[in-house]
Amino acid sequence: QVQLVESGGGLVQAGGSLRLSCTASGRTFSSYAMDWFRQAPGKEREFVAAISLNGDSTVYADSVKGRFTISRDNAKNTVYLQMNSLKPEDTAVYYCAARKQRIATSSKEFNYWGQGTQVTVSS
Repeated sequence: QVQLVESGGGLVQAGGSLRLSCTASGRTFSSYAMDWFRQAPGKEREFVAAISLNGDSTVYADSVKGRFTISRDNAKNTVYLQMNSLKPEDTAVYYCAARKQRIATSSKEFNYWGQGTQVTVSS
């Protein structure tokens, strides 16, 4: 079992930056691949970024590639999402998610989710 708590969301102008954090409970954080997903009003939840157990492999959605960076600090049980050059279309609730071992990009493969943090980008 792992519990996830996101933080760092807020209101930012277009072109600005935010850094989201997701801290996990438990002693086995390094056994979990970690993802960020987002869900905008009226839309399905979509994949944003993924990182492998030790951080040596990352995957990004095309819509955020080159602007967002996912990273993790296993000593702090935390995964981050650095978001730069934000656009109004990035507005959504952002969720972190965890799954054992293998990296994945489908929300159906994740058992553990945080409560979400709101990111709003004004134009």
